[in-house]
Amino acid sequence: MNINHWPAEDRPREKLLNKGEQHLTDAELIAILLACGMRGKTALDIARELLAEYGSLRSLLDTPRQHLLQQAGVGQARYATLRAALELGKRYDRKLLPAGELLSSSRQTQSFLAQQLRHYDSEVFACLFMDNHFRVICFEELFYGTINETAVYPRQIAKRALFHNAARIILAHNHPSGNPTPSLADRELTQSIKQALELIDIAVVDHVIVGDPECFSFVEHGEM
Repeated sequence: MNINHWPAEDRPREKLLNKGEQHLTDAELIAILLACGMRGKTALDIARELLAEYGSLRSLLDTPRQHLLQQAGVGQARYATLRAALELGKRYDRKLLPAGELLSSSRQTQSFLAQQLRHYDSEVFACLFMDNHFRVICFEELFYGTINETAVYPRQIAKRALFHNAARIILAHNHPSGNPTPSLADRELTQSIKQALELIDIAVVDHVIVGDPECFSFVEHGEM
């Protein structure tokens, strides 16, 4: 039966409008993005089949483009719609710390850094610059790498810290694998940056590695 012939309370779009998006299943939300079905299948049928194929919403949305486009009912336009919806969600979730805000806890800091870095599928190294009273000056992404490594230059970090007149900084980078455990290279880099910045009287407060779902704080583990 065509989805337009279903009772209003069973149609994903009408259900969203009448009850709110939080009452929709993953398949119903995807069906709204797909907008229409194909011969013999409704948009909801396609959505359910995609979720069954990939096992979860995350796995579905993380599927490489060339693979997803091979699925029945997913063309270029629908793929673009799914990616656009995913990116909107990421941008909505990535709140900014306003300049001058006081960082009052490690958990607050880790939550902010996770929102900024967790969505990347390659390594990104960033710094959170602060004044002497732990008030935020700005957050900057400085170096971009591959899926498992990034070239980081302490000299460039020092230049940016001096540019912002920062007294303290928090180092941060993500592990796309989801495992936030620091490598030997991570530990050596942390000490190298810390020693370089001590020469210009700038304190490295912490180094946070963003995983999924957890983060690793060098300070919390007694490594700073």
